[in-house]
Formats: sequence, structure tokens, C-alpha cells
Amino acid sequence: MNRLVVVENVARWPFELEGAEVVSARDYLTDARFAEMRSAIVFNVCRAYRYQSLGYYVSLLATARRHRPLPSVETLQDLRMSSVLRIVAEDLEDDMQRALSHLRGDRFELSVYFGRNLAKRYDRLARALFDQFPAPFLRAIFVYEDRWKMQSIHPIATAEIPESHSEFVIEQASAYFARPRRPRKHRSYRYEMAILCDATEPTPPSDPVAIQRFISAARELEIDAEVIDRNAHRTLGEYDALFLRETTAVNHHTYRMARRAAAEGLVVIDDPESIVRCTNKVFQAELFARNGIDSPETLVVHERNVDLVAETLGFPCVLKRPDSAFSRGVVKVNDESELANAVRDYFTESQLLVAQRFVPSDFDWRVGVLGGDALYCCKYFMAQGHWQIVKEEESSGREYGRVEARTLDNVPAPAIDVAVKAARLIGDGLYGVDVKEVGGRFLVMEVNDNPTIESGEEDTVLGEALYRSIAQWFRERLDARVRRTHRE
Repeated sequence: MNRLVVVENVARWPFELEGAEVVSARDYLTDARFAEMRSAIVFNVCRAYRYQSLGYYVSLLATARRHRPLPSVETLQDLRMSSVLRIVAEDLEDDMQRALSHLRGDRFELSVYFGRNLAKRYDRLARALFDQFPAPFLRAIFVYEDRWKMQSIHPIATAEIPESHSEFVIEQASAYFARPRRPRKHRSYRYEMAILCDATEPTPPSDPVAIQRFISAARELEIDAEVIDRNAHRTLGEYDALFLRETTAVNHHTYRMARRAAAEGLVVIDDPESIVRCTNKVFQAELFARNGIDSPETLVVHERNVDLVAETLGFPCVLKRPDSAFSRGVVKVNDESELANAVRDYFTESQLLVAQRFVPSDFDWRVGVLGGDALYCCKYFMAQGHWQIVKEEESSGREYGRVEARTLDNVPAPAIDVAVKAARLIGDGLYGVDVKEVGGRFLVMEVNDNPTIESGEEDTVLGEALYRSIAQWFRERLDARVRRTHRE
């Protein structure tokens, strides 16, 4: 793969690097040689990246040419958004406090060169910042108030690099350019896809047999799929697609990897926006209310309206932590005392909670929605003697209710209709929508990203066709990306 260092003025580039060609930004933008280059990593080190500047257009056209720009346009946008900086700062809170705890001043600048800093004590923080904002040269500014906080982070030009850092910068850039690339295993495949799994996860969304079926289905469609783990985040840009088969959370490596993959231009399930929307019950409560999605009566609870829970919903009712998953973080409270104890515990983690009227049922419909259409459907029965599909006990461990797959024509049409409507509000990816059927009404309980697909359960009716449909979703979007690139 070609490695290009793109600068505004080649004559002013101060470093000599093996394994990389230094070209001017204007040449990269206008020379047919670069437009026709089939594969390249573009290290964009222009002086400025503001909107419609040369630096901006280098990253923009690199994306259009299916080159790999560093930084990408998405990274440049993220660096300008204060909301993204806040999220990243919260995510890196522990690393930040640990790395900076020895400092005695109230302001600190951290230079990050390809994910490294001159002082090894800052390596972990520097790598974390580079993972969040992949750019060759970064400078982060931290200020101390009651604790260390990240005030800003931005790309820097080579002119801003102190001369005393030059030798280190050359060393890190050379190491980055010379690092071994993951070899393409099979030239016969058109695309490559990474499937993120965690072999140690107690409740993974797919078992090993299902993962193998995903891989086989993808390869039938000329997508070479392989399993990766969280340590592969640095090589994500070498794939064309990312499929998360690990339970997601916003303050988690799954979200960071989804964000990085999306910024690199990969086709992603679950995309970062879907993770944010699906992993927060407060968001979904507001979304359903505003869009007329029939659901159990719901109250967003904060410290000042706890007394309205009994009046509005009655007892028993269900209290949910916003980021609850797999029935964890969800409790049924039967009276004021249980409510008070539950909210006291939950408020230590979140300032908002979700309370819902308790709707008993023997099962939930789980409608799998892909690309805005229903793909599969199951009945998820409650665990024996329990009100949820999962029962957790210290003595016996985790017990599940049985799963019964159904053909779509053997599922009430209103259940499918409301599930599809709810899923389309989230996005275009893969979702599992839980629907309760009560007294002729079909109530959406929640929309889940990363839905469970296991061999012998969700795939019982469709079999291999279930896996092929998901692989086909990836293939269609990968092909569309290529067509779009050719048009541009």
C-alpha cells in the first residue's frame, strides 16, 4: 500500500522518512497519478484543516478516492465539536487523572505524535487520544480546577513542533510507516470485514457457531470476514466493514471502535449513532412519545419527581437504569419503600431514570429489523417463575426463558408494523425490537442494537438465509460506496 505524506510546501517539510512519499497538497489534489492510485494511506499534515482549506480538501478527496486519510474529515469534524470533546473527556477520565496526578501546575500541554509522547508516563493517555482522534500530530491542553480537565485538543502543523522533539517525531513516524500491514489473506475476495467478538463475555450476542455462519455467509458474497478483538483497534482502517458481535455501551471500547471505524469510512453495524440511541432508555422514552410509538406508560424520573411515580404509574412498576441491558439494571418495585431504595442506588450512577407501568406477559415478541425491514421474529418467553426473560440468582446463576422462532407470516401484523416503525426511528442497521402483546395492543418495550442471534434459536426458521441477509446488507452498502466513489 502506498504511503503518502501530504504537506502544503514540500520544501519546508523538515523530516526525512523511509517508506513514505512526500507530496504537496496541490499535487495530491490535482495530479492524475494520485487520483488513479488504487490504495494509499494519506498522512495529511497540512498547516490548517479548517472547512474548505487545502488540508480539508486533502482528507475529503482521499476519502472519495478510497484512500485512507489521517486525519479523516470525520475526525476533523469531531475535533471541532465541543459535545464530542466532552464525551471523550468523560471516557478518558481515569487515564487523564492517573497520567496527570503528579503535576503541580494548573495547565498542561500534551503533544501526541502518532499516538506517542516523549515521556513514557503519558503513553497510555497519548494512545487513547490518538485512538479517539486519529491524526498524525495533536496537542491536547488540560487545566486543573477541582481535578484535571481536557480544555481542548487540535491537530498541529509541523511548524508547531519544537526542534527538540524532531528526533522523536522522526522515530515515531518512521515506526508508524514501517509497521507491518495485515496481509490480505485471499485476493479472490472483493472486500474485508472485521467481526468484533469477546471470547470471555458471559452473555455474547452470538455463539461461536453463529459467528462461523456469519463468516461463511460473508465469504459467499466475496467479503472475507474474520474475527478480531478489542486489541485490533489500530488496524481497523485496513478493513472495509466492521460487524460488532459484542455487547455495546457508550463508555466502552465497542463504541470507540465503532466511532473509529465510521470515521475511517467503514460500513458498520452497530454504527455509533445507533449505539447511543439504543443504549439509553431515556432517549427512547422521549423518541417513542414524540413519534406516537405505542409503549407502556412511562415517566422519566429525576430527584424532584420521584413522588409522581406511584401517582402516575401505580405499583408494581418497573424501574430502568438508562443503560440497562440483558435485563440487568431493571427492577420491579412493589411499593414506596422498594422504590425509594432502588432510586437511591440508581441515582448514584445516573441523574435520570426511566419508570414504566408494569405490563405482565408470558412472552415478548422480538422482531429483528434490518435496513428498515423485518427480517426475523421470535417469541422470547419469560424465565420460569420470573417476570423477565432472564432470571439471575446467586445460587443457580443465570436462567433464560425459551426462544421460539416464527415465520413472519405467523406473527401478528401489528407487532411487526410497530417494531419496524420504532426501528426506523433509530437508523438503518440491525435492531431487535421487543414488543408486548397485551389486550389487543402491541407495545414497544425497547429497541436494541446488537440483537442476539444464536445458532439453534433466532436462526431456527431462516437458517443460513438469516446470515446471508445480513451479509447482503453489508455487500450492498460496500458496493454503493464504490459506485459513489467512481461518480465523484
